[in-house]
Amino acid sequence: MTTEIASAAPSLLAKIASRYSVEPAKMLSTLKATAFRQKDGPEVSNEQMMALLIVADQYGLNPWTKEIYAFPHQNNGIVPVVGVDGWARIINSHEQFDGVDFVEAETVGGAVPAWVECVIYRKDRSHAIRVKEYFAECKRNTGPWGSHPRRMLRHKAMIQCARLAFGFVGIFDDDEASRIVDATAVEEVKPAAAAAKTAAATAAAKASKRLAAPKPAKSPKVEALDGIAAAVAAAGTLDELEEIRKRAYGHHDDGLFDDADLDAAKSYILRRVESMTTADGEIVEAAAAGNGGDA
Repeated sequence: MTTEIASAAPSLLAKIASRYSVEPAKMLSTLKATAFRQKDGPEVSNEQMMALLIVADQYGLNPWTKEIYAFPHQNNGIVPVVGVDGWARIINSHEQFDGVDFVEAETVGGAVPAWVECVIYRKDRSHAIRVKEYFAECKRNTGPWGSHPRRMLRHKAMIQCARLAFGFVGIFDDDEASRIVDATAVEEVKPAAAAAKTAAATAAAKASKRLAAPKPAKSPKVEALDGIAAAVAAAGTLDELEEIRKRAYGHHDDGLFDDADLDAAKSYILRRVESMTTADGEIVEAAAAGNGGDA
């Protein structure tokens, strides 16, 4: 791939490589490893590296000294980032640049100014270009903003004013690039989160439907067994249990409970009823039908 790109754009690679006295192939591989900021993700492609070199060449910036670097972006693109030294270089290198002033809002007790105004003068213009940047809008929770807020606000004002004064496009400062990359990451997460939310809602709906579905009717035998079990549990004497036993599975074994304990008798009846086969279904159903009487 490196050979293909070197062949496709020999003039650019040769031009930049000769500027820094390095071999084109080595320059490309080295910059791929040093000129991009990324924690994870795929290896920087040759196409992304070439895109950065095009921007670097357009503005005469040195990627080796971090005047320009990049964040990999979606769809194999890049976010070109120019450091404050790089911005100072392209401003001072512009043929129409004729000076710059900074004006700060008045402060009390050493507070950070509410705004900083940058004023850039051009040789070919009768009016200066003025831009104010406001601390409340620019501040981020990063180390540089915490330790050097005035300097950072001055940089923001200079960069924005330079854009208007000289028409610099397609390049960003570190703060802007970080916002772009962070916003892209959020947008990529949203579809996955939405899909997960939809799947969860679908599963919940299915579960709710299952719970709301009518339960299958119990077989007659199961209904009968339930009735006998309820009658046994409600019985308070051995005589009552004897009547339930006779209705459940016949009149044999008379006097079975004459000397039995009440709980033992209940357990005996339940075991007999549960052991009945399907062939005994008519007896069980008949017994259950009669349990609502004088049991």
